Amino acid sequence: MFDIQEFYEAKSVEDAVKALSENENAEVISGGTDVLIRVREGKDAGKALVSIKNIEEIKGVKMLENGDLFIGAGTSFTHITNDPLIQKHLLMLGEAVDTVGGPQIRNMGTIGGNICNGATSADSAASIRALDAIVHLVGPEGEREVPISEFYTGPGKTVRKWNEVCTGFRIPRENYEGWSGKYIKYGKRKAMEIATLGCAAMVKLSEDKKSILDCRLAYGVAAPTPIRCKKAEESLKGADIHDEKRMEEYVKIALTEVNPRSSWRASKEFRLQIIATLAKRALEEAIRLQGGEIHA
Repeated sequence: MFDIQEFYEAKSVEDAVKALSENENAEVISGGTDVLIRVREGKDAGKALVSIKNIEEIKGVKMLENGDLFIGAGTSFTHITNDPLIQKHLLMLGEAVDTVGGPQIRNMGTIGGNICNGATSADSAASIRALDAIVHLVGPEGEREVPISEFYTGPGKTVRKWNEVCTGFRIPRENYEGWSGKYIKYGKRKAMEIATLGCAAMVKLSEDKKSILDCRLAYGVAAPTPIRCKKAEESLKGADIHDEKRMEEYVKIALTEVNPRSSWRASKEFRLQIIATLAKRALEEAIRLQGGEIHA
């Protein structure tokens, strides 16, 4: 049994905002793969749930007139993975959300719920952080845009107000065009596993594919919130893709920017090991995807 005060099916984003604003005990539910678990465990018992599951305007992936990509918050993981625009421009994100749970979870779960839960272990979080996405929120005062770098405020916490609805995530054209990226999830098993660590690396190579013009490195579960290792990124700009000394320095710097904790899944020391390994491995895979020749 679920201890739910009431359940309301919103007909539009505005309808959902109104329902949320009228009850401070209300909570948004979309796919329900996280919310219903919390309710069953008693963490959110007695909540009034406002469902945005059937609001079509917040579903799907589209390219805007300026070339930016917009992913509706209500888009399921399965849809994202299989969407032609994602496969062409954001393959890293498509692969990342394809590691979430099993097929049933991916069919139900949405990217909006995954990000708005604020969990640093969310499989979409590292990729969205690396892509510097813009979060679109709608509340009683209207719409606002929040850079993903400012969205997380702590473990399981974000700047989204209780009566705001996340409508989607915008990926600026300059954040995906000309880039290649790779997401690697580390877990104790290959399926149905919450990430022990998630790493997303992106790279933009020179025309001859021999040097790094720019790169990005983002992690989930390496700190209280998903993070970018910007000092490590800067250290590799202009480096030859075969420069092992620069690569080693990049890994060392990344380790100074993270702050993992020990948990029942892994110790802090083990996570630091994985962070170092994946910093190099994910970047090398991204380089290969862009046509650079990396010899193991």
